[in-house]
Amino acid sequence: MSRPDPGPFAEPWEAQVFALVVALQERGLFTPNEWASTLGRTIRPDGAPEEAADYRRWLATLEILLAERGIADAPSVEARSLAFLRAAAATPHGEPIVLANDPEADGPAPARPNAPRS
Repeated sequence: MSRPDPGPFAEPWEAQVFALVVALQERGLFTPNEWASTLGRTIRPDGAPEEAADYRRWLATLEILLAERGIADAPSVEARSLAFLRAAAATPHGEPIVLANDPEADGPAPARPNAPRS
């Protein structure tokens, strides 16, 4: 018996990355050509074989574009990712994961100086 087709997204986070890319593109953070060019560099690094254009590469591409625009640099993304993982580990099963559950949190997250204003 074969497994059912999961559709375009194997995991919920993949759909979230896709939605973020679409929303940020629609808001003008980057153009379709900028996205395609950056994704191309991500899946075909100089001197290396081409890699799959899966959602992990989409996420890496999004992080590159955010860093290039001064919105979130790599250390900030890494720190937030680790905080989320700690919060997830500290969150009771079935409850929403919130960064306030991070046992290493020192209070509310600081404002990012380069964050776009609404």
